[in-house]
Formats: sequence, structure tokens, C-alpha cells
Amino acid sequence: MALPTPGPEARALVTGASQGIGRAIAADLARYGHNLIIVARREDVLKELAEDLQSRHGVTVEVRAVDLADRDQRAALIAEISQREINIVINSAGIASFGAFKDQDWNYEVTQFDLNATAVFELTHAVLGGMIDRGVGAICNVGSAAGNVPIPNNATYVFTKAGVNAFTEALHYELRGTGVACTLLAPGPVRESEIPEAEKSVVDRVVPDFLWTTYESCSAETLRALARNRRRVVPGPLAKAMNAVSAIAPTAVLSPLMGQIYKKMG
Repeated sequence: MALPTPGPEARALVTGASQGIGRAIAADLARYGHNLIIVARREDVLKELAEDLQSRHGVTVEVRAVDLADRDQRAALIAEISQREINIVINSAGIASFGAFKDQDWNYEVTQFDLNATAVFELTHAVLGGMIDRGVGAICNVGSAAGNVPIPNNATYVFTKAGVNAFTEALHYELRGTGVACTLLAPGPVRESEIPEAEKSVVDRVVPDFLWTTYESCSAETLRALARNRRRVVPGPLAKAMNAVSAIAPTAVLSPLMGQIYKKMG
């Protein structure tokens, strides 16, 4: 199968579109001629992106400045999109925390759960019925290679991403024969192609440069996989290695080792 054909009323919904993977996928979808609804908290960044994509590609780009971790804001967006012709959904918004679970800021952990998991769950449900009724659609949920392994000092993140991974792959099989594609994106480290030394984060410094993949290459590989209705796409060398190792390495060995790495990030 292929990605749904762009149409005047159809929209591709991209969350987390203000930066990173979400921004790169939004740009590629616009380049392919899809009209967009882009979602993130930062309205000024979204408006700038919308103007750029509209001027370069001649598509319609609607901006929704929404905090998807906020129940009321999320509900308002869901009420809207459930009545729209949404033919592509990219659930990319997400955050992470590192360090011992008991030491984390509880409000941040709840926000992380609501953004990484609840929003994916609810937005997918909001558009799925319409996609099935029309016999066309494509859903990509951004999980993580980290969701394959219980990682100490990353407990809330792996909790949410393990759920997204399993949920998306379950839907992939449920939706066979409906015309709706459903693909899990399970990346490892992803970043800009070049980062000045002074701007590198702790994660940038811990993970060697050759193991990273870029947002642009991640987007390209993801959209190819979604167009083919692949169950899972794992871009980047480290993610592919993590995916392979997690399938064969004993958890009792792998988890403590990875936990020590993630403790340094905290």
C-alpha cells in the first residue's frame, strides 16, 4: 500500500511538530503535498513553521497550540479531529526523565505519562473510526527502542514507551485488511546532523556521534515504512543494535548495565 493521497479536505495531524522528529516528518509530508494540522505547545514556533511550509509547498497548514498533557486542552483537540477528515496521524510528542523514580518530580512524571501514553491512546482512538469507515488512513506512533527493555533510572519513560510499542503493534495486526496502516517508530538516539560542542546535552556526550541518526533520515525511513505498512521501523545504528540485543540478551544482565548508563544521564 502507499500513504493516503492528499486531498483538499484531508489533513495529516502531526504532534510534537515544533521540533525534532515531529518537525521533520511534518516538513516531509508538506513536501509530498499533504495539508497539515501541526500540534505543539509553542504557538510562535508552529506559526513560523506553518508559514515556511505553506510558502515552499503550497499546502494548508493549520496550527494548534495545545499542551497534550493537559486533559482539557487535549479533549478540545480530540473533539475537533473526531469530526475532521484526518487521513494521517503522527503521534510524536514526548518527554523523558532520568534518575531514580522515587527522586523524580511527581508532577513531571504524571505529565510525562499523560503526554507519552494517554495522548497517543486518545488521539489514535479519535481518528481511527473515520479512517476505517473511509477505508484509508495511516497511523505512526513514536515509541522507543527503550520500550523493549526494563531500564532502571528511566522507569516512567520505559513504562510509557513499552505501552506505546505494544499498543501500536497490536493495532497493526488488528487493522489488516481495513486500508489503514499502523506503524511503530522505535528510534534510539536522534538529533540534528551537527551540534556545536557547547550546546551538547548529557545524552549527546554519553552517546558517540557515529551511533546517532538525524531527524531528517529518521523521517524519511519512517514514512517509507508507513507507506509499506511495516509493523515496526527502527532507524539508526544504535536503535537497531538495541532492538536486536534486547531480543536475545538476558534481562538480568542487560537491565542493570543500561541502568548505570541512564543513571549518569540523571
